[in-house]
Amino acid sequence: MEQFTFYNPTKLIFGKDTLSQLKNEIPAFGTKVLVVYGGGSIKKSGLYDRVHSTLNEIGVEVFELPGVEPNPRLSTAKKGIEICKKEGIEFLLAVGGGSVIDCTKLIATGSKYDGDAWDIVTRVHEPKEALPFGTVLTLAATGSEMNAGSVITNWETQEKYGWGSPVSFPKFSILDPTHTFTVPKDQTIYGIVDMMSHVFEQYFHNVTNTPLQDRLCEATLRTVMEAAPKLVNDLENYDLRETILYSGTIALNGMLQMGYRGDWATHNIEHAVSAVYDIPHAGGLAILFPNWMKHTLDTNLERYKQLAIRVFDVSPEGKTDREIALEGIEKLRSFWTSIGAPSKLKDYDINDDKIDVMAEKAMARGVFGNFQPLHKEDVEAILRASL
Repeated sequence: MEQFTFYNPTKLIFGKDTLSQLKNEIPAFGTKVLVVYGGGSIKKSGLYDRVHSTLNEIGVEVFELPGVEPNPRLSTAKKGIEICKKEGIEFLLAVGGGSVIDCTKLIATGSKYDGDAWDIVTRVHEPKEALPFGTVLTLAATGSEMNAGSVITNWETQEKYGWGSPVSFPKFSILDPTHTFTVPKDQTIYGIVDMMSHVFEQYFHNVTNTPLQDRLCEATLRTVMEAAPKLVNDLENYDLRETILYSGTIALNGMLQMGYRGDWATHNIEHAVSAVYDIPHAGGLAILFPNWMKHTLDTNLERYKQLAIRVFDVSPEGKTDREIALEGIEKLRSFWTSIGAPSKLKDYDINDDKIDVMAEKAMARGVFGNFQPLHKEDVEAILRASL
């Protein structure tokens, strides 16, 4: 293992009927609250009314920023920042999935910065403070409810980048599995792919002596794979929603990545794809990840073999290490296909017209990937294999 420092100050409030705890958490931060949410699904589910009823009980003044996009845009975050500065907002409450939370993180930090919020995303400016914020999670996917990371799209320049700061952790996150009952099947599938991809990004590293970390990653993957096929056919099953919701948090709250750095190259490539085509993030990951795996197979064949045997139950009898590893990758592809995830870029009507454009955008910050460094020709090869 390498030296590491673990830091996660987010209070996780998990379980049925936990929304009422907003009354205990918010008053410490102020009386002017900006509620940030997405396209209106929380109104259909009744969560919007329940949140507002709870906020009214504690007498806070409520402002709203609706309409956060699935790939949250800089322009929307800037609207939130403007509201915060104009109205003297003291606390932000993100009600929604990872996109809403990611947008809220930029609003929180951007509200304490006099410059362009894009400076924060592009790391020109390192935020030193942020407005406090909490979350009410409605989608199991990104883990943004218990980490400091955020991904923002600048649609005008077709750029999409991840960023994070020690000041962009939520103060608290409320996770009630019943709030995810109304998530439709396709979004449930995307969430499953996303959290599994987060684990894969951390699993693929070249640091030695990480037996516990490996087992934690493998256990998380196996748990998700056991629950997922049942959940997509039983969307209001509390136990299954509970398992998947908790798995999504564990997959990216920092606990799996102590002592090493994961890879994160596939996320970088997908950000370039969805910056150009605005496709669902996890849909892009489902397409790209197995092809990235095949491209990097020889970097650490033993790790791929370990994954195949421990997670995908590949029998090693009479097979070479390479055959075992490839079978594991094919089993991943088959699993994602079986639950309804896309497998080719053509599923989103993407052809080879903009391969060069996407590769250039992926390379905007230079060579990337901690497991195997990728150059432009590598990115192009992975994209072409994904067509």
